[in-house]
Amino acid sequence: MSTISTHVLDVVLGRPAAGIAVRLDERIANAWVHNCESATDADGRCRDLAQGAIGGTYRLTFRTDAYFARNGRTSIYPEISVTFSCGREDHYHLPLLLSDNGYTTYRGS
Repeated sequence: MSTISTHVLDVVLGRPAAGIAVRLDERIANAWVHNCESATDADGRCRDLAQGAIGGTYRLTFRTDAYFARNGRTSIYPEISVTFSCGREDHYHLPLLLSDNGYTTYRGS
């Protein structure tokens, strides 16, 4: 079984982005099936997304609109979705580097 985790860093402020709602979905038979929901903690991390994920295709959706609104900022990205393939026996850590008008992601450790 695999584990899935993430964290979000606000590169404009140079600190973790706390309080962003994160949803994990799994693709099953050409449909997205809800797996779990969480929110980034004070360190910008979601450690509790999936502890026993099986191989397949997954999607993380970050609800960034409320985060930007709480901080008096606007963005063209009200939410960000990251789709990825998951193996059977690895850890998948997918950080999001966030700014008001851009983002990037990568596979971390």
